[in-house]
Order: sequence, then C-alpha cells, then structure tokens
Amino acid sequence: MFIDSHCHLDFPEFQARLPEVLANMKSAQVSHALCVSVDIPDFPNVLKLAQEHPHLYASVGVHPDYEDTPEPSLEFLVDTAKKHPKIVAIGETGLDYYRMGDRSYESMEWQRERFRTHIRAALAARKPLIIHTRSASEDTIKILREEGAEGIGGVMHCFTESLDVARKAMDLGFYISFSGIVTFKSAKDLQETCKQIPLDRMLIETDSPYLAPIPYRGKTNEPAWVSKVGEFIADLKGISIEELASCTSSNFYQCFQIDRAVN
Repeated sequence: MFIDSHCHLDFPEFQARLPEVLANMKSAQVSHALCVSVDIPDFPNVLKLAQEHPHLYASVGVHPDYEDTPEPSLEFLVDTAKKHPKIVAIGETGLDYYRMGDRSYESMEWQRERFRTHIRAALAARKPLIIHTRSASEDTIKILREEGAEGIGGVMHCFTESLDVARKAMDLGFYISFSGIVTFKSAKDLQETCKQIPLDRMLIETDSPYLAPIPYRGKTNEPAWVSKVGEFIADLKGISIEELASCTSSNFYQCFQIDRAVN
C-alpha cells in the first residue's frame, strides 16, 4: 500500500468530487494521505477532513508564498498542534524566492521570520516540519541549522533541489519526498538525485491538485496517482514496487510519529 505524504484535498478542485477521489485512493492501493495546510483561514477545512476520515491526517501552517494572509503566531501553531491528535506536522513552511522578481533580499525578511516561527513551533509541539523550498535552498538549510531543526526533523517536500542540498537536509534528520515531477522527461537531474537517496530516507507525494505524474500530466492530480510516482521510482532504483511501497510507507509513519499498529 502506498501513502500520499502531501496533498491539498481541501482545495476547490476536490469539493464536488471528494467521495470519488477517496474511492480512487482505495482502488489504487493508497492507504493514507496527509492533507497539508497553507493558510490559517482555510485550516479548519483541512482539520475537518482529517477528523472525518480515519485514513487522512492534517498539518497546520502557512505557506511561504502566501504574503497577504493572517500571520500565524507561535502560540497558535503550538496550541493547535497539541490540541488535535490528527495534526501530525507543522507546515508547510519554508522559503520561496521564485517570484521575488526585482524585490530586494531584505524585503523577503517576512518569509524568513515566518519560517523561524514555524520551526520554533515544531520544536515546542514536538511535531515534524513540512518544508517547502524554491530558489532559496541555501537560506532554507541555514535557517534550519540556526534554529536547531535537527531536534525535530521532518520532510523536504516536492524535492527538486540538488543532491548536495538533499544530503544537508538528511544530515539534519529530514526525509526527502518526491512528487510527480520526478516522472517528467525534463527531470533528468532530479532522477539522478533520486537514485542516490537512500530508500530509508525517502517519501512520495502528489502535492495534488498540482503536478500530476506521467501519464496524467496536465490533469488535476489526486492522491491515487501517488502510486504512479512510486512505480516510476521503483523502476528508477531497480527494485520492486512492493519494496518501494513498503519502505516509503514505513518512513511516513516514522517521520510523522504515527503508531502504525492503530492505523
């Protein structure tokens, strides 16, 4: 059975067809999924999904690319994460300089401060981090180190960075998660990186509704298709699909501190 370690089932693309999406998960042998928060106003919908469906989990946090949204306080993140058993992570958080354009480095300080708040919340709540990094890997690793993130670990989600960045993240106790991007023909460098990531440090995800894997590229992605990511990586690494599914599922439970015996 596969597990989708990162999706956004609360997004509008799924509102009219959630029962179908959940049924598709079952048919594709995807046993669980982690629904990831991107802002505070929509967080209640994320939590509601996890509370209503035993095989769904939730995180709490604010995406680094969401500038015009209520800023989460340290107290809110910690209290919320501790209060609800189905919340298994803090995030997604991190840094995203991709759309910085002509803005100065100093003008992005709000992102770095938000990131630090999430790391401190994760350490206080004892919940792992879900890290988003885009065009900002150097600062991402630097801040993780400065804030002592190795004390809680987590996952580098939708990983597209270099092997060097992956190794630095793994040294801090983070797992490396691959999305449908790894299946793209243009992703040769990422595929080479994927080959080098130890199986016991790897997760798989969809990031749905985005980034549908081959052969569904261009369509609305959904958790069922994490199986296609798993199948591709298994072939890439020369192992069986069963081994890939078993290892990444075990890693999921370990990363997010979930008791597999009761799930």
